[in-house]
Amino acid sequence: MMGTKRLTLLIAALLVAGAGHVSAGGSGESAPDRAENSDRMPSERGGSLERGNIEVPDGYERAIFAGGCFWCMEAPYDEIDGVYAVTSGFTGGEVVDPTYEDVIAGGTGHQEAVEVIYDPQIVDYRELIGVFWRNIDPLDDRGQFCDRGEIYRSGIFYVDDGQREIAERSREELEASGRFDRSIVTEIRQFDAFYPAEEYHQAYYLNNPVRYRFYRTSCGRDNRLRQLWG
Repeated sequence: MMGTKRLTLLIAALLVAGAGHVSAGGSGESAPDRAENSDRMPSERGGSLERGNIEVPDGYERAIFAGGCFWCMEAPYDEIDGVYAVTSGFTGGEVVDPTYEDVIAGGTGHQEAVEVIYDPQIVDYRELIGVFWRNIDPLDDRGQFCDRGEIYRSGIFYVDDGQREIAERSREELEASGRFDRSIVTEIRQFDAFYPAEEYHQAYYLNNPVRYRFYRTSCGRDNRLRQLWG
């Protein structure tokens, strides 16, 4: 039987194999057309969401979450009022500005993560934490869903003491709720640096909806989330 790690790599290869992507049916096709403003995707509230190397505007704040595959963590935050930008990338390691290939090869110390830039006057950090928990498996210390290895471990990266206190309190409340019969293993760590992933990773679920759903279903993410959260 094919090992889980090998299955994960196979799925990834099918989805992002160079300029000529391969569809779930196995036929080669050219890379999808990109809109001129591909870094500004429409949001549910009629505004726009930026992606990439974004500076935090005055009055806005930053939150960093690692929840396994970063493609799957963009969509939940895109839907929230007050979120200005959501970017897929890497954090937690010591290698400066790594490529995707660097990270998946191992040894960088980085994890796949999303950077969320938000307006605290509209949405607070506690709400963002709540969205995070319900989109991960907090009991898995070896990855997330079918994606195995340190680059897929879940984590909350706080940028200041206020975020740290909220994150730790949230984890304690979840532990005390009795929802799980095992300990939560999601790490809470101090944020250092965030490096955006390559452009083709950004807004993947919007630009490649069929491939995204194939990946998400194959990885068993939604089934496991229903088991955990109902």
